[in-house]
Order: sequence, then C-alpha cells, then structure tokens
Amino acid sequence: MDLLERIKDAGVIGAGGAGFPTHVKLASKADYILMNAAECEPLSRADQAIMAQHPDELVKGFKIAKDVANADHGIIGIKGSHPELIQLIRERITANGLDGDMEVGILPDIYPAGDEHVIVHELTGRVVPETAIPIAAGCIVINAETSYNCYRASEGKPVTEKFCSVVGDVPNRFTALVPVGTPVETMLKMAGVTDFSNIGVIDGGPMMGRPMKEIGGSVKKNSKAYVVLKKDHRHFRRKSISLEAARRVDKTSCEQCRMCTDLCPRHLLGHNLQPHMSMRVMNYNLKSIQLKETAQLCSSCGLCEYFSCPIGLYPKSANDVLKAELMEQGVKYKPTKTEFKALAMRPNRLIPSKRLIARLGLTPFNKPAPFIEIPESEIPEVKIMIRQNVGAAPEVIVAVGDHVEAGQMIGKIPEGKLSAPIHASISGTVTDISPEYITIRRG
Repeated sequence: MDLLERIKDAGVIGAGGAGFPTHVKLASKADYILMNAAECEPLSRADQAIMAQHPDELVKGFKIAKDVANADHGIIGIKGSHPELIQLIRERITANGLDGDMEVGILPDIYPAGDEHVIVHELTGRVVPETAIPIAAGCIVINAETSYNCYRASEGKPVTEKFCSVVGDVPNRFTALVPVGTPVETMLKMAGVTDFSNIGVIDGGPMMGRPMKEIGGSVKKNSKAYVVLKKDHRHFRRKSISLEAARRVDKTSCEQCRMCTDLCPRHLLGHNLQPHMSMRVMNYNLKSIQLKETAQLCSSCGLCEYFSCPIGLYPKSANDVLKAELMEQGVKYKPTKTEFKALAMRPNRLIPSKRLIARLGLTPFNKPAPFIEIPESEIPEVKIMIRQNVGAAPEVIVAVGDHVEAGQMIGKIPEGKLSAPIHASISGTVTDISPEYITIRRG
C-alpha cells in the first residue's frame, strides 16, 4: 500500500478547518506545500501543543505529505511570536536530516494568519485567485495536526485522537490529546466547570466558531477548541445574534464608512469583496445580482463584524444572507480577471492578534492552556460523529452490540464519493447508532 492509500485509509482530513479529505488534496502536484501552524484563532493552543509535544512526528509527517504531493518546496508557517517553537522545529528539521526538504517561514502575529489565502501570500508572495483554492496558485496548505496524522498514517495508525483546547472563562484551561468522540461536557468538566446554567460555549475559535445552542455533541477530527464564556459576555451575545436580528440592526445604522472593506483580508489580497457594498445592497433592497454575488468571496473570518465596524454592525452576517439567497437561486460568482495582486496598503492594515483579543474583551483569558494527560477512565464512552468531513458521509459498517477495537474502521468511504473513513477511538461495545453518531462504551 502506498503512502497516499495509507493516508486515505487512516481517515486523515483537515484537522482545523472544514475537514477536507487529505488524500484528495495531496493528489495534486504543487510547487509549494505549506503547513499552517499559525494557531489562527485567538486563545486556541492546540497547534502549539503538537509542535511542543511531537516535533519529530510533525516534521516527518510534513515530509511524507510533501513527497506524496511531489511538491518542490515545503514551508512550515509559525508566528514570530513563538520563538521557542520556531527554534525547536528548526532543530528537529536538522536532526532528522530534512534541511533540504523544508524550512520554517515566519508569519506575522495577525488575524487571520491561518486563512489559506493569507498564508499562501505571506509565505510565497502569491495570491490565490477569487473563488479558487490554493492549488490554483501552485500551493497546497495542510494543518499542523494533519501533518502529524500523515506520519501516524504512514505507521498504519488511523485518526482516533484529537488535540483540543478548552479555554476562556474556566478555572483550568488545558490542551489535551483525547479520543475522537469525547463528549464536550466531559471536556468542560475537566476544565473545572461545575455549573452549566450560565455559560456559553463556542465550538471553535471566538471568531469563526459557532455558539452551541446546548452543551452536547463531541470532539470531531477537525475540532480545535471550546471557548467558554459567560452568557452575558458581550462577545458571546454578539456571536449569538440571529441573522434576522443582525439584518434589522444593519438596516437602521450603517453609514457606509467602508471600514469593513478597508480591513477585509480578502479585499486586501485584491479580491472584489466589499462588505460595505453587501450592507448597501441589504439596506436599500437593491436587486443587482452583480452587487450581490461578490458576497460569495467572503471567507467568514469575522474581522469586519467583530473588529472593523466602529459601531458594532454585522457585515459578515449581510454576506451570509446574500450567500444563502444566491445559493437558492443557483447563482455563482464568476471572476472577471485571472491574475490578482495584493493592495499596496495591505501591510499597514493588518490586524495584530493582541488588538483583536482586546477588542473582543478576551484579554483576561489570553493565558496558557497547558498540555495535560487524561486517564482513559475519565472517558468511559465516546460518541463518534459519522460525518466529519467535506463530501459524503461514510457508510457505517458496524452494528449495535458489536465489539470493536481502537483503530478499527467503523465507517467506510462510499464507492466513488468524496469522503473519509472513521475509526473506533476506544475499544468497547457499540451501544447505539443514530443518523449522526456511533456510540461506543469502553470495555
């Protein structure tokens, strides 16, 4: 079995984004393969833990990914605010004889440094075209944990564990390697949460993560962090506003100052994304498809909504409404040019992470989330989500009552579909199979 097949069978997907199957991404020939070790979202510490705990596996896995993609250059992107990790990774590259295969590229400590388009430009100087993915600029971008999982796949080990942080307003912030399917409630209790009545949880980072309507669910292969805030914290309240409520606020207050556009990361890369125009279309009920369709270029980074707008409006939500409307109509944005160049003023409009954290009201929680070991006995049961990847859900190949071993495949790729398999993360008995989850009880 070649390395690409091992990666496919191991169920490796993007470990920090939408969960795109890695075997499909690595099947493309690239000039550059880039590792996103930027720890893009505020407060999250998972990538830092991987680099600190498993630097050898990280660089070896990146070498495997580079070889599979037949890439000419490999660059590991780490923020300059982590000099100790930069030094460690450089040392391990040299110690493993990989100096000719990869180098460390220093990223500015900005948001969103981990956005695929941003990291491509920062590390290579290239600009990914509108509506395209990095391979259109000759680049493949993979997450730090994805590199780690590629190494494990080469050793015949599927993705059964996940690095994940619990941060925010909790007594004990931590990062741990836990079985995929670990209940979120279990994670919160480990962080010292005892009263769930007045806490809000954001699944993911404070910018692109989603507020959980109720505290349930479990850790997925692309989970990164759970941010805990009081329900009345202003950022959690802003994150929880409905699209309809955001639309009403936008319509009554937007003064077209265009700050949302001037600081938009995709606009600064030369894309025709102008959030202030989306606000204008919404506010005046303009019918022009040409004005509406640029909303489809939005990456939903949230910078316009949570930082740029001086009066706290919701430009990203306006883009979300327009994107949904255009999807219903079957309208897709068509770029009018093929080459793009970053705007000259871009270097002066990048947003430092610490300023963003302060604007969100999260400075008191911007503290270490140290790596801890969690005993097996703390996680007696897992609920493994069946669909964790972009594309089709895997086909369940176990039944209630079956005994499974950790690492055993329990969901396979449907024939001819874009998907990724799932595996048992603990040894035990399958106690329930729902349309969404496979539950396994340890022992």
